[in-house]
Amino acid sequence: MTKISLPKHSKLLSSDFLFGVATSSFQIEGAADQRAPSIWDTFCAEPGRIKDGSDGLHACQHVKYWRQDLDIITELGVDAYRFSIAWGRVINADGSVNRQGLQFYIDLVDALLANGIQAHVTLYHWDLPQYLEDQGGWLNRDTAYRFAEYADIVGRALGNKVASYATINEPFCSAYLSYEAGIHAPGHKNRQEGRQAAHHLLLAHGLAMPVLRRHAPQALHGIVLNFSPCHPASDSEADRQAALQAHQYHNLWYLQPLLEASYPDLLNQLPEADRPDIAADDMATIGQSLDFLGVNYYTRTVFREKNDWFSDVPPQAPPLTSMGWEIYPQGLTEILTDLNQRFANLPPIYITENGAAFPDEVRDNQVDDAARIDYYQQHLLAVHDCIEAGVTINGYFAWSLLDNFEWAEGYSKRFGIVYVDFDTQQRILKSSALALQTFWLQRKTQLPAVEAL
Repeated sequence: MTKISLPKHSKLLSSDFLFGVATSSFQIEGAADQRAPSIWDTFCAEPGRIKDGSDGLHACQHVKYWRQDLDIITELGVDAYRFSIAWGRVINADGSVNRQGLQFYIDLVDALLANGIQAHVTLYHWDLPQYLEDQGGWLNRDTAYRFAEYADIVGRALGNKVASYATINEPFCSAYLSYEAGIHAPGHKNRQEGRQAAHHLLLAHGLAMPVLRRHAPQALHGIVLNFSPCHPASDSEADRQAALQAHQYHNLWYLQPLLEASYPDLLNQLPEADRPDIAADDMATIGQSLDFLGVNYYTRTVFREKNDWFSDVPPQAPPLTSMGWEIYPQGLTEILTDLNQRFANLPPIYITENGAAFPDEVRDNQVDDAARIDYYQQHLLAVHDCIEAGVTINGYFAWSLLDNFEWAEGYSKRFGIVYVDFDTQQRILKSSALALQTFWLQRKTQLPAVEAL
């Protein structure tokens, strides 16, 4: 028997705190024949790129089964649903609007509202149309302007029906993992390209913000960043310096331009050839005020010094998730309280992703994922601790609603609170979904959380 509970005085139990579940387009939608190919379609087709050799052509077939999935979301008792829009499902290669694709999202938002659930939209969750990658992708400055045009079309169609718009999800991943480390699509390995892609992603955000505000003045507008506290592998001065470098490179590189219109000092330590090209007004465009900051948190990171730079040290000691990530809930409190002290203008925060992959098994049509319940319990308490320490946090989204295509890991890792049989498309609520459902529904009736069956 397991349960999720919080102190009775916790602000997470108040009526103005938002609870939701989250997904992303490429990971769940399927219906690839109804959209333009993305960089992930190309990446998946390259041998050795995806761990299990799979692709996202079908995934959870959410485009086909979205009404069933909406029923699950509604039954869970959440306040909100965070999802992303596939750029290539809305805009064709010739620049025309894919009316069928756009209508899918209009219908989804309308149905959410009809069920009393807020729609929280992310415009870009890594699935750049391949036709833009063929023109240079995020290395091409024009892509940022194309993104603003895309935002204009979505903003016109959805307007104030959407509660919040996030421009970009985790630019770190679309820049560092995709253009610098080569782990994600399009799989480049070049430091200057990573820095240039990061700049153009942030520029795209800045260009889209006034467009979205114009079409949806009642909505909140912001961006989603992923954060990990960066710890040294030892007490040596070299390792401590490496951790500080990693913090600037992975965390502050994206947040500081947004809040202070400048890159960290580490920029000046990079060789000239590795620095991004920055036009005169770019930083002012990037540094516009935010209504909210989306925060994705999964684990901490540990670094050691290597050749006057930093190198990560993979965790070995349990508890670890199936991704090999250390379960470290106190890291969420640490990084957010640190950022709250560092930035006087830190906007209100939504925890837009938090969750874990575990080796789930179906037995008697049930999935007992007690480890995931414990993960959510610990991290919700960490959010509570953040608020107690003075950080403004207005919502929490569990990642993820559904087991899905987990990028370079394919279908080998399951993050969902709902189990998906990818052959039959059967959905099964895991024990974690039932525990969260009990917590969310009883919170709404202001009753103490009780044990979930």
